[in-house]
Amino acid sequence: MTLKKYFAFCLLLLCQYICAQQDTIIKLEEVLISDHQLKDFSDSQSVSKLTDSVIVKNRTSLTSLLNYNSVIYFKENGLGMVSSPSFRGTTAQQTAVIWNGININSQLNGQTDFNTLSAKDFNSVSIRSGGGSAIYGSSAMGGSVHLNTDLSFVNKFDNTIQVNYGSFNTLAVNYKVKMAVANFSTQISVSHISSDNDYAYLDTDKKNENGQFENTSLNVSLGYKIDSKNSLKFYSYLFDGDRHFSGTLAAPSQSKYLDLNSRNLLEWSGHNDKVKSNLKLAFLSEKYTYFENAATSVFSYGSAKTLTSKYDLLYKINAKIELNSILDYTHTRGLGSDIGKNDRETASGVLLLKHKLFSDFLYEIAVRKEISNVYASPVLFSVGTNYSPFSFYQFKINGSRNFRVPTFNDLYWQGSGNLELKPESSYQLEVGHAFAFKNTTLSITNYYSKIQDLILWSPSANGNWRPNNIGKVSTYGAEILFNYSKKSAKNKLDFTATYAYTISEDEVKKKQLIYVPFHKFTASLAYSIDKFTAHYQYLYNGKVFTSSDNFYSLNDYLVSNLGINYQVGKKKFLQVGFDILNLFNENYQSVSMRPLPGRNYSINLIFNF
Repeated sequence: MTLKKYFAFCLLLLCQYICAQQDTIIKLEEVLISDHQLKDFSDSQSVSKLTDSVIVKNRTSLTSLLNYNSVIYFKENGLGMVSSPSFRGTTAQQTAVIWNGININSQLNGQTDFNTLSAKDFNSVSIRSGGGSAIYGSSAMGGSVHLNTDLSFVNKFDNTIQVNYGSFNTLAVNYKVKMAVANFSTQISVSHISSDNDYAYLDTDKKNENGQFENTSLNVSLGYKIDSKNSLKFYSYLFDGDRHFSGTLAAPSQSKYLDLNSRNLLEWSGHNDKVKSNLKLAFLSEKYTYFENAATSVFSYGSAKTLTSKYDLLYKINAKIELNSILDYTHTRGLGSDIGKNDRETASGVLLLKHKLFSDFLYEIAVRKEISNVYASPVLFSVGTNYSPFSFYQFKINGSRNFRVPTFNDLYWQGSGNLELKPESSYQLEVGHAFAFKNTTLSITNYYSKIQDLILWSPSANGNWRPNNIGKVSTYGAEILFNYSKKSAKNKLDFTATYAYTISEDEVKKKQLIYVPFHKFTASLAYSIDKFTAHYQYLYNGKVFTSSDNFYSLNDYLVSNLGINYQVGKKKFLQVGFDILNLFNENYQSVSMRPLPGRNYSINLIFNF
């Protein structure tokens, strides 16, 4: 695979840096953030952030991290296979993935496969609940997941190697280096995971066949301070995947799927006392090759290349009012055996306002308008307030209009595409309560959303499947986020929990949408004493329906993981760990007829130097 060469090259290159390590002087940390709208214009919505300390306790994939630490539900076609999210009862295409401020959902099928992203390649992952299309564009209807690499300019040279080996001959390796001097900063992360993935199906005499996979990713981030007011940043993320797709309990498979995704972003930032300017140029490339039979040379393929330019101007009118304007132009060329060759051009303008009217009250407004050569877009908006009558309590309310554009597959699929499709749109209202005490935080959010013009593929009179704007859905529910943390000289206790109650109802059939659980609950407990750390993860997913008439369903399930780590020596050079995954050997499925692994094991080594 292409990235194997990158993997080996980076290890050799970084070893030379290690030999040149020098002592550093500690000073106040200066950090460059690429996605400043997430920080500056999300006061009226719920945002939770998962940092390094949480990421390191989870498996490599972004699916695993979010499955056990967020309210998002995932349906996974087996370990390492295609993984699709459902956020607040919406479809996989209605959850946006934002990489350093750029939307990276597939232009072909409209969604992100969360098993093609390694969580360990990023130093933070944030979950923004609720509509965000006014800021981030298409797909941010249920919510958005933000992958960020924040660059620091404090002198440092930190290296981390994490090696995991476990059941099914699964090997995962991640190497990350963070290096910075006064005017230059870099972070490089290389991840590789391979697995035979031949786990036994519990309570049967079968096992997961043709499920082997091998993925490699490279994440490079560079920052250069031109002077005290100007900086340049470059981000590049490459993913090379080779996955055999396993079959179901009823039907075997011989298929194979190759991914090659490249995301590149060049960014200039400048500022003075009142004005911040930001210019981004991004080039995104995605390509898949699908073999129905891996033993043959017959395949289908699809690719999309996207060029985006984005100018962002933030003006501080005074200490209480900020005005932010964004101009964006995107050109995408799609090419494939089933979609032909087609181009899409989109220009958009965004205006954001944040006004801190009083010391305890602010409101924020966002308005977005897009113009495209393919579809007509409505005016999108978001209006929200944040009121803090007490130091420990915030009251939030937000209303928004959001949308999702038709994908290349929806529009151009050979013999089935529909050029008359309109974008999906939704109106959403949410009310939140946030409490913060010395060691405890609690967030409670209620929401309601009405989705119109939902794009659904259904058979026509001649039996040919075709997409149409025929769906209307109402979603409503509640989300609870809880965290308790206590630290002393040698002890540390962390407890986090999330709960989601979700109704997602087809307004015509009056039935719950498929693969949307009414209940999801997660909990994580970590305790450290001296050199020992133990952590426990708990995941409960309620029953989901697998047919639109709600006749067929999958049972609820409960999965737990247990891990222990020991720090060798006085310094944190080496940590040795052992994990038991699916501790109680639960027999469960998140997709019908596709069992997930029973109890399995993993040992891990973490080197810090």
